[in-house]
Amino acid sequence: MTKLRLAIVGAGPAGIYAADILLKAERKFDVSIDLFEQLPAPYGLVRYGVAPDHPRIKGIITALRDVLDRGDIRLFGNVRFGEDITLDDLKRHYHAVIFATGAVRDADLAIPGIDAAGSYGAADYVSWFDGHPDVPREWPLDAASVGVIGNGNVALDVSRMLAKHAEDLLVTEVPDNVYEGLQASAVTDVHVFGRRGPAQVKFTPLELRELGELRDVDMVVYDEDFDYDEASRDAVASNKQVMVIDRILQSWRKRDSVNNAGGTASRRLHLHFWARPVEVRTDENGRVAALVYERTKSDGAGGIIGTGEFREVPMQALYRAVGYFGSPLPGVPFDKKHGVIPNREGQVLEAKSNQRVPGIYATGWIKRGPVGLIGHTKSDAMETVRHLINDQGSWWQPEDPSEASIPVLLESRGVAWTDLEGWHRLDEHEMALGVPQERVRVKVVPRDEMVRISRGE
Repeated sequence: MTKLRLAIVGAGPAGIYAADILLKAERKFDVSIDLFEQLPAPYGLVRYGVAPDHPRIKGIITALRDVLDRGDIRLFGNVRFGEDITLDDLKRHYHAVIFATGAVRDADLAIPGIDAAGSYGAADYVSWFDGHPDVPREWPLDAASVGVIGNGNVALDVSRMLAKHAEDLLVTEVPDNVYEGLQASAVTDVHVFGRRGPAQVKFTPLELRELGELRDVDMVVYDEDFDYDEASRDAVASNKQVMVIDRILQSWRKRDSVNNAGGTASRRLHLHFWARPVEVRTDENGRVAALVYERTKSDGAGGIIGTGEFREVPMQALYRAVGYFGSPLPGVPFDKKHGVIPNREGQVLEAKSNQRVPGIYATGWIKRGPVGLIGHTKSDAMETVRHLINDQGSWWQPEDPSEASIPVLLESRGVAWTDLEGWHRLDEHEMALGVPQERVRVKVVPRDEMVRISRGE
């Protein structure tokens, strides 16, 4: 029986689902899968891209853990593709590779002043509050008034984690350094800006509802934003999700805090719709001082047009949450415009010629961009795996496809890799840290400490 030795780069949901689907697929060959992950722990954005107060989404980890714990997939953590292991190495030891490296950088926002001191990408802040080992341990939270640009779920996550009181996170796995940073936060007002109206937002009702449940935080909405045109009224009437979002927002309009009319909370979260950012104003030291935006309105065809009316909101810090963007991988084609690996249904293509690249595949956000939920990731992986199975005739012909070759290679290069048993050690250690505080876990943040615990050193 033919044996397929497959490498998957990226141990987030996309990579783990691809491995699981291939192992369960109808096929006429045996499969051996090695999963490579640059971090010492698996699960990707589910561990490092979801706010710690999202236990429902964190529940996805249980399903991913079940796949890994079956024991038919090897995990090599703390291994950086392009440094510790290269594309040439993979060709020498595998028949094919699937890249599932996701999209973890912030997309750019081309407006004057966006690079000022005090202006941040949302992804960096998310990495900090999720205890990512490769970002600084401290985050500047010395601004009283803060802006967030974007109307998707990430924008709401960032806004909630800026407005929420630190002690309300003690029931979560928030790392100690993050709790201490949030406890010292000077934030009193968070302003969220979206270019479109309330009926065109990209976030989900669940995310929005959670905002309104924050303790000691007033929700501030503005009556002028709810003068709906026919297209907006149709959206509310015909789309259940939009209907629920509208219902939540309309309930906030009835509160005392609407239009800043006198809420009693110590913090406020303002939602500004029909607001297209045009410039970040700075002070004499080059720091964020205000955001200038143009009021927009519906063009009646699903888009927006400017009104020519400009407004300015004073603030001392700004976060852009306008989407994630993929990163290029050494030796792998990359589409710089869209931040993805160019591909046709997961089969990787040469960037210029559009010709297929044998043996190389993509799945998840690095394949299709940062859109869609976990369900999309599964169907995405199925499409890629189907092509991989059908492409048997064009797989690589490795010199040494033995399973023993990879640990030998990594050891020869001095790579301190972590395995599944090591992840179990780290997992148990983090849960034990939470016991004295009656918490599910407390995340270990420093990379070297994660590796040391994982390797039992």
